[in-house]
Amino acid sequence: MNLNVRGVHYQPSNETMEFLNKKLKKLSFAEDYLHDLDITMKRETVGQGFHLDAMLHFKWGTEKVVSYDCYELYEGIEMLVDKIESVARKEKSKVVDK
Repeated sequence: MNLNVRGVHYQPSNETMEFLNKKLKKLSFAEDYLHDLDITMKRETVGQGFHLDAMLHFKWGTEKVVSYDCYELYEGIEMLVDKIESVARKEKSKVVDK
C-alpha cells in the first residue's frame, strides 16, 4: 500500500506522522487489495480545527473518499482510521460477494 500524506495550511510534524503510521497498522488486513491511500490534513482558516480527507484506491479500480472534521488532530486521526477500516472491510465484502 502506497501512503501519501499532505497538509494544507498545516505541516504535519514527525510526531503526527508517527501517530498516523501507528494507527494505520490496523489496516494491515487490507494491504493486498488497498493500492493507494492519500490523506490530506487541512487546517481550517475560519474557526479552529482540522478537516481530514482520505482517498482509498482499491486494486480493482474503485475509489472511495472518507472525511472527518475535528478540533483535536489526534482524535480526528483515530476517527478517520476507524472510518477507513470500515470502508475497506465493506468494499472487500462487496467484491467477495460478487
